[in-house]
Amino acid sequence: MAENKDDAYDIVIVGAGPAGLTAGIYAARYKMSAVVIGPDVGGTANLAHDIENWPGFKGLGMELMEKFREHAKSFEVPIAEENVKSIEKKDSHFIVSTEKKKYTGLSVILAMGTERRKLDVPGEDELFGKGVSYCATCDCHFFKDKTVAVIGGADAAAMGAQILSQHAKKIIIIYRKSHMRAEPTRVEELENDPKVEFIYNANVTEIAGDKTVEKVKLDTGQEVQVDGVFIEIGGIPLTSVAKELGIGLSESGRIKVDTGMKTNVPGVFAAGDITTGSNEFNQIVTAAAEGSIAALSAFNFVRKSRIKYRE
Repeated sequence: MAENKDDAYDIVIVGAGPAGLTAGIYAARYKMSAVVIGPDVGGTANLAHDIENWPGFKGLGMELMEKFREHAKSFEVPIAEENVKSIEKKDSHFIVSTEKKKYTGLSVILAMGTERRKLDVPGEDELFGKGVSYCATCDCHFFKDKTVAVIGGADAAAMGAQILSQHAKKIIIIYRKSHMRAEPTRVEELENDPKVEFIYNANVTEIAGDKTVEKVKLDTGQEVQVDGVFIEIGGIPLTSVAKELGIGLSESGRIKVDTGMKTNVPGVFAAGDITTGSNEFNQIVTAAAEGSIAALSAFNFVRKSRIKYRE
C-alpha cells in the first residue's frame, strides 16, 4: 500500500489534541495500527491555565495533555510532530503528506481542531495568561469578585458571560455592533443580570497593564478598567485539507458529521472542535468522546473493507 510499509496504517489520525490522542488510544485497543500526526501535541487544550472540568483531574491544560500523550505512548501509538500538507484518496487508501514524508491509511480521522480567533491588538499576546483568556469555562474561577470584559457578541460570548457571572462581581460585554446576535434567551438573561453591563458599537484597540491586565482601550476613546479580558470571538476551523478531499462543511466552516463521526467521504471521520458534533460544545471532554467514537467507526470501516477484499 505504501512505498515504505512502516508508514502504512489502518488509521491515520490528523491532529494531536484531545480528540486525536484519544482516537489513537482507542485504535490501539481495537488492535488497529494507527499514527497520530500533528505539529502541537495537546492543541488548544494546552492554553487552559487551569482545568477543573475534566473528571478526576485538576491542573494545567499542558499537564493533562501530557497525560494524554503518555497514555497513547503506553499503547505504543506513534506520534509524529509534523504538519500535514495534503490528503488524497488513491484506490483503496488515503495518502497523507507532511513536510517530511508520506503516510498511507485505509481510513483517516480528521481532528485538527480550531485556532482561537484573536483581536490582534497591542497587549493581547503580552498579557496572555496574565488576565487575557480565550476560555471562560477554563479560567472563570481566577476572577472571583473581579471585573472582567468579554469581547464578542455571538453565542460564545454570551455563554462566557453567563459562566463568568457565577464568579466575577462585574462583567462588561464589549461588542462592535449595536446589539448581541446570540441566542435571544441568553441575551435576555444577560440583560436582566445586574452584574452585566454592555458597551456596543465599540472595538478594543489595546489591552493594557503592567504585569497583569488593568484596562482596555476602545476606539470610542473610552478606557475601561478591568482585571481580565475574555476574548470570545469564535474559532477558525482548520479545514484546508478537508476541503481538498471534498468533505462537507457547515456554514460556520466545521466538518459535518453524523452520530458516528462519519463525514460524507467513505473512510474519512472527524472528531473534536473541528466538527458539528456535540452541539458544537468545544470542551476537552467532548473532543475526547468524539475521538473514541471516530476510532470505533474507523475500526468498523477497516474491518468491513478487509472482509470485502478477502471475498
